[in-house]
Amino acid sequence: MSLRLYNTRTRAVEPLVPLVDGEVRVYVCGLTPSAEAHLGHARSFLFFDVLRRYLAHPRNGYRVTFVQNVTDIDDRSIAAAQQENASVEAVVAKYYGRFKAAMRTLGVREPDLEPHATQHIDSIVDMIAELIAGGHAYVTEDGVYYAVKSFPRYGELSHRNIDELLVGARIAENEHKRDPLDFALWKFAKPGEPQWPSPWGLGRPGWHIECSAMSRELLGVPFDIHGGGTDLIFPHHENEIAQSEPLMPPHEHMANHWVHGAMLNFDGKKMSKSLGNFEPLGAMLERHDPLAIRLLFLQTGYRKPMNFTEDAIGAATSAVQKLRKAYDAAKSRPAGDMSAVRERFFAALDDDMNTAGALGVLFDALPTLDAVVLEETLGLLGIGDILTREVPVAEAVAIDPATVERLRATLADAIAFNGETPAGVIERVIDARNAARKARDFALADRLRNALAAEGIVLTDGKDGSTTWTVGGA
Repeated sequence: MSLRLYNTRTRAVEPLVPLVDGEVRVYVCGLTPSAEAHLGHARSFLFFDVLRRYLAHPRNGYRVTFVQNVTDIDDRSIAAAQQENASVEAVVAKYYGRFKAAMRTLGVREPDLEPHATQHIDSIVDMIAELIAGGHAYVTEDGVYYAVKSFPRYGELSHRNIDELLVGARIAENEHKRDPLDFALWKFAKPGEPQWPSPWGLGRPGWHIECSAMSRELLGVPFDIHGGGTDLIFPHHENEIAQSEPLMPPHEHMANHWVHGAMLNFDGKKMSKSLGNFEPLGAMLERHDPLAIRLLFLQTGYRKPMNFTEDAIGAATSAVQKLRKAYDAAKSRPAGDMSAVRERFFAALDDDMNTAGALGVLFDALPTLDAVVLEETLGLLGIGDILTREVPVAEAVAIDPATVERLRATLADAIAFNGETPAGVIERVIDARNAARKARDFALADRLRNALAAEGIVLTDGKDGSTTWTVGGA
């Protein structure tokens, strides 16, 4: 079964068929570093990191070219520079440096190419000139604008039509465009603003043209996957298409697949400074285990909105500990035939990168997994560092061998033990109890819990369905 991804343009899950055999070219819209990044940004980049890893994994074996741009000149960065009494370059360097450090902490791999808009001004100017020559753009007193009505397919990505978009649309007093939907390709410079030469006058590029020009220059068009958050579908990605496709052969699309990740809420609300719930990404990584954050994001499908809570990250932290202990048990377990588990794991990823389903396969099979499978699968998900951690002192409690033997004898008719370590025996009982609860066999579930309790082993059930244990409540 081949990888299938949801395509925003067609609203369907479709097989990924590379334009060039054995190669996948990906462009993901990166950060505009005019302020602190937050965990919502991280969710999007973490997903595309896992997608990239899976594309290159031997299961698929693609040569991947991964481009993630930096919008290092726009209205927001200019405003931030003025507010901070600094240069735009200094503002970008500060916030982007912090973002990059956070990505390294989260295990996100470096892009193959990381173009900054200001490094590609010539390509941007050339593309604007082509649009003007083709009747898709025009020069005014304050810059160069794209003529939206010149592109009949405008709205195809976001599934909107021009008449609906015109409702409520207005032209600001300081704009000289012909139509309310038209947008800036080149903005003539105001005093004190960064500026570059162009055939039409000194100025700077508009936001949308930057990505169109850089993706065309670095990947060529069409390319395989264009990605970003759902907040970029309109107007940014819609405008990219409008700029790029008129310069391509008829009926060709800029990208074969448009892949968008859903937004992240915090305690049920959008993260916002005005709501008082904004916390910089770096601060979040100091408060929480980065691997737990990564695992938490993977437990929700990338197209589903997600709510971040302290309870949720607490449960993910417990799950990280469970995986670490399971790996210790797996290292001492004889290797078995793991092909069925691996196939279910990969089948989940093939189904529109269902990372939640893939993790479910692992947790369901945890008592039987061998170390090699855990290393492969968790490494693919970018959480393989879990396996090299030391078990926390609180978890490395001594277990009386007599306790283990009593559990084996008492529960032999209910559980097939198979040479587990002492801690592995307890985990095996817990997994059997959770399976019984899931099957609504509450008599068996109570029996298993009582058997552990009789040996002084205390269970704590998390809200996400995970279970942790201590000896004597320690």
